[in-house]
Amino acid sequence: MIRRLLVADRGEIARRVFATCRLVGIETVAVYSDADADAPHVAEADYAVRLDGSARSAYVRGDLLIVAAQRSGANAIHPGIGMLAEDPEFAAAVADAGMIWVGAPAKTLGTLRSKTETKDIVAEAHVPVLPTFTDPSEVTSFPVLIKPEGGTGGTGMRVVRDASTLAEAIAQTRREVGDDVYCEPYVENVRHIEIPIIADEHGAVIPFGERECSIQRRYQKIIEETPSPAVDPILREQLCRAAVVAVRAIGYVGAGAVEFLLDADGDFWFLELTPTLQAEHAVTECVSGYDMVRLQLLVAEGGSLPMPGPPPIRGHAIEVRICAEDPAYAWLPATGTLHRFQVPDVAGAFRPLAQPGLRLDAGVVDGSTVGVHRDSTLAKLVAWAPTRQEAARMLASALTRTQLHGVVANRDLLVRVLRHHIFRTGDVDTGFLDKHPEVFAPLLSTVDAVRISCLAAALAGAAGRRATAPVLGSLPSGWRNVPSGWQTAVYDGPVGPVEVGYRMNRHGELSGWWMRAVDPEELDLAGLGQAPVVDDHPRTVVVLASDEKVVLDVNGIRLTFNVHRVGEVSYVDSPEGSVGLREVSRFPLPAPEAAEGSLIAPLPGAVRRVLVVPGQRVRAGELLLTLEAMKLEHPVHAPSAGVVASLPVRPGAEVDTGELLAVLDPE
Repeated sequence: MIRRLLVADRGEIARRVFATCRLVGIETVAVYSDADADAPHVAEADYAVRLDGSARSAYVRGDLLIVAAQRSGANAIHPGIGMLAEDPEFAAAVADAGMIWVGAPAKTLGTLRSKTETKDIVAEAHVPVLPTFTDPSEVTSFPVLIKPEGGTGGTGMRVVRDASTLAEAIAQTRREVGDDVYCEPYVENVRHIEIPIIADEHGAVIPFGERECSIQRRYQKIIEETPSPAVDPILREQLCRAAVVAVRAIGYVGAGAVEFLLDADGDFWFLELTPTLQAEHAVTECVSGYDMVRLQLLVAEGGSLPMPGPPPIRGHAIEVRICAEDPAYAWLPATGTLHRFQVPDVAGAFRPLAQPGLRLDAGVVDGSTVGVHRDSTLAKLVAWAPTRQEAARMLASALTRTQLHGVVANRDLLVRVLRHHIFRTGDVDTGFLDKHPEVFAPLLSTVDAVRISCLAAALAGAAGRRATAPVLGSLPSGWRNVPSGWQTAVYDGPVGPVEVGYRMNRHGELSGWWMRAVDPEELDLAGLGQAPVVDDHPRTVVVLASDEKVVLDVNGIRLTFNVHRVGEVSYVDSPEGSVGLREVSRFPLPAPEAAEGSLIAPLPGAVRRVLVVPGQRVRAGELLLTLEAMKLEHPVHAPSAGVVASLPVRPGAEVDTGELLAVLDPE
């Protein structure tokens, strides 16, 4: 029996496992690096053990984790959902240390480590698979998809559409991942469908319907749902039967997911068996009513599954992954302090819901630091409703009203997808984001919406200054000795730098306001106090203006703006959307200029691979080096042809945003 469990992971998955452990009476142990000492999962565990090593390496050192378990008195280890859950050496080491391993057996993990061997086993069991080519000369038709033999999370995968580029693409993938690679036909316009399963050591294998995981970026899922709008009862039975056959052929025990590609004709092919709980298990819990972590612990203890067969599907559930990344800039990860994270109307967290509603599994809270040494996922928000349309509407509304301040996130894109007419019809595939670039537009995209948010920020800022100035405390917001004078502020926002001005009368009423685009380097300081010639603005009445809340009547429609100011940034949330507005100093300090040809780090991280040397001639677009941040690899390519003049970084080096990576002398 499991008495005390160490979870070898962090963030929302550690909190998720702890929630079930509390329910069933299992004591919990958290592990943490110095960077995560104040993380929520550490505070929620019964015991916590600090790991030696860097924030990047501590969580993947199996030896450190086993020592931590022994020191804390844990008699079991749960690997979470990261790389350790798929590591046969770690699973074997846990068993050798006399502890219970909450995961697939080490022998099975060894088989699954080879994607091609796994496909061969499944094919022998008569489950459909795509052809596999390990020799480039075997490829006779295109396009093909190159995959690392032991890769996960989409790392190193790339599509090749003609024979002339195949050899170089394979070589490049090998350089990037340091692993053997193989090719398989690239099937376009397909869906990614997975069958979550639980298998016990007594021979029971239970499928839990299907999950649709087709909304992806960089071959990684960001929206999952169950059931799939493309799967009818007959196809569901076929997929579940194939999943059970694959699981039995591999000899799998534990929680996992059998992943398939599904085309428009209903044909499907086995992709892989993922030997983890899966990040999207919450949607399965909603529609099945079962606690998947509880079942996982039961199987690890040698118990039998309590259900006779697949549970019925109740309603529809959709999950979104709220990630610290910028979709508009190649999904660049974002770091910083999460000043506020508040999701409205949440019914529960980390466990199955008793009735339809919103569930939030978050690894962060207000004040959390989002660094580069963790996954970019901040939280998973799930909507469970009687129908798919209701779930999508509920989820989009909650995301729109979420206050997410301090870190750039993919929230607006998720809302755009959920509200997109194609998504609502269910006619999606893995290329959805490429086919619909309109979903990358921010929610707050209209000129009037930006205008009114800037005005709200300016009014809130004036109210805050008034509140801290006792002499002016009794005067209306925006009051000036000269009634016709204008209060102005300059903000850098989604449409670039803008100047907003407004004028109040002696009764505190808004008598006029305007906004215009400006160049911060050309602000006319002498001209302040004069209204520029601008387009007509909406008729606006200030109903309420405090430092945190502004209520405006715009053309007869009342709108409420919540304003949260942190330093020079005002975060404005309203029914129109959310925006961060940085107030621009009227006397900005000059920024240092980088030398011509300088390539600087777009984010903090660790240099993983350096593929060039000083003096080497490179082509435009050639991969120079890669940075590792948030468990993802980010390539740095040559912007033009040239010669590497300087290369001040080495593999393993830690770099900050803006740090020099290389200098190219262009040709």
